[in-house]
Amino acid sequence: MKIWIAPQAVAAIPSDLPDIEFSVYDGTAEPPGVEDVEVWVPTLIPVPDIPELLSRMKRLRLIQTVTAGVEPYRPYVPDGAVLCNARGVHDAGTAEWAVGAMIAALRDFPGFAADQQQGRWRYRHTGVLADSTVLIVGYGSIGEALERRLAGFEVNVIRVARSARDGVHPESDLPELLPRADVVVLLVPATQATTGFVDAAFLAMMKDGALLVNAARGAVVDTMALVAELNSGRLRAAVDVTDPEPLPEGHPLWTAPGLFLTPHVAGSTPASTRRAIDLVRAQLLRFRAGEPLLNVITGVY
Repeated sequence: MKIWIAPQAVAAIPSDLPDIEFSVYDGTAEPPGVEDVEVWVPTLIPVPDIPELLSRMKRLRLIQTVTAGVEPYRPYVPDGAVLCNARGVHDAGTAEWAVGAMIAALRDFPGFAADQQQGRWRYRHTGVLADSTVLIVGYGSIGEALERRLAGFEVNVIRVARSARDGVHPESDLPELLPRADVVVLLVPATQATTGFVDAAFLAMMKDGALLVNAARGAVVDTMALVAELNSGRLRAAVDVTDPEPLPEGHPLWTAPGLFLTPHVAGSTPASTRRAIDLVRAQLLRFRAGEPLLNVITGVY
């Protein structure tokens, strides 16, 4: 079995299986043995020209990502290959980032950090998470992890997913729910349907002073619509993802007031690395044994 594997997942290769032949591939050099590879575990940051690369992978049978999102690969999966994501791997890190981002933005930690750098003692009241309503849009495994972490913060959680289920509202209820939320957390996957999902109309339905938290993908939000709301002072935001990404020098998001921004680091933690290694190892063993795989992407995800 020939495998391409990301550097951060090499520890997942079972040492007691001598028939596994693997190459570490990070996209910076000519791909090794592209026509013979059967399993590909891509890097966290997608390699260049994925469509062309996949078109040359004639024996590919499994793409196992180390990310929950699979949008760079999904449209180009060759016939006969299966695409699996890393559902669950980044739940803890992303949920923890979301809680931290909420608190940082509401309590104005960036402002206090700037004051500290300038040696200024500037007393003021801030917002608070307690007694607020948190609307989670895209309620899946990360949403569940986020709600568990919010349990001690005395908030009211409203759950929204693509379709209704017990305790979870459908997306069609958003016009009613958005005006009630103090914090709106985005956890939807990146698909054609969610590109620009948070547009000017969506933002206009949010209450004055509300906080938008994007832990999904940058393309889910209409960037310039968000910039307009931030510049007006009506909304605040905390984002770990942007569109474009990385954010270029001089982009208006850098200087938008009321924005707390981190460079797509929510899932970049030791916990995520450990869990990715465990998942990849389990998938390789399942694949080799012909057993059902985990987290297979089919239909709408």
